[in-house]
Amino acid sequence: MLKYIGKRVMGMLVTMWVIITLTFLLMHAVPGSPLNTEQTTNDAVRANMEEHFGLNDPLYIRYFDYLKSLAQFDFGPSIKQHPTSVNELISRGFPVSLELGITALVVAIISGITLGIFAALRRNGVIDYGMMTFAVIGISVPNFILATLLIYQVAGQWRLLPVGTWASWKHMILPALALGTTPMAIIARLTRSSMVEVLTQDYIRTAKAKGLSPFKIVIKHALRNSLLPVVTILGTLVASILTGSFVIERIFAIPGMGRYFVESINSRDYPVIMGTTIFYSGILMIMLLIVDVLYGILDPRIKLHKKEE
Repeated sequence: MLKYIGKRVMGMLVTMWVIITLTFLLMHAVPGSPLNTEQTTNDAVRANMEEHFGLNDPLYIRYFDYLKSLAQFDFGPSIKQHPTSVNELISRGFPVSLELGITALVVAIISGITLGIFAALRRNGVIDYGMMTFAVIGISVPNFILATLLIYQVAGQWRLLPVGTWASWKHMILPALALGTTPMAIIARLTRSSMVEVLTQDYIRTAKAKGLSPFKIVIKHALRNSLLPVVTILGTLVASILTGSFVIERIFAIPGMGRYFVESINSRDYPVIMGTTIFYSGILMIMLLIVDVLYGILDPRIKLHKKEE
């Protein structure tokens, strides 16, 4: 296990270097400068700012200077929100985005697994067809459309929940539902398909012959193996939730990383774009590693290392 994790960490470092390099080159390939939108006609001030942020240096010097800063876990200063650093923006916005992402993921996992189990136990029945229809709708409707509908109906027409800020747990419900509905639908379909297959296995029939209760059969014997496909896609679901949260945060006016990222794109704030991309890429790679390790723990038949020749 430790050998496998070590190899994966080395691969993650190489992948991170590729992401850093490509993002850096793409950012500086965009025509224009972050200072083009500055509301000043003073050429001396503009020249001093370009010198301060190193925008006059050759590209390769800026690249290696940025790598040196990253080696010290320093993402540099924000150009548009100077003197605030990118690290400060991340420490300010990421906890909010993390809270929203975890809430949406928990809602998606618990609801999706529950719906999938009930659909499998009532296969080809009304409950099965109803839940799978709901899952198809959840996959088909984009989260920003669902967010707009929730704001209009639940908050606007029914006035049941507040929107537009991040002050209490009530403000978390609608964004979490909008962000977690698609992952919930995917988990429900996977759980249902896997559970249907597992319930036909011999060891399930043996458990039934022993007189075990249906609850023990489903929870203790069938559910663990049914969750393997769900664990496999957890990394992808986390990626979709994290990237989808940028749009949801913008719609619900949530003070998370989504606001800073969108604003940095509009203003060409290179350090913020770079820092956010690298930070989230690192999180996603760590999540994929955790998912692979969990997959091996859930199914001992899966070996994480290559067979000796």
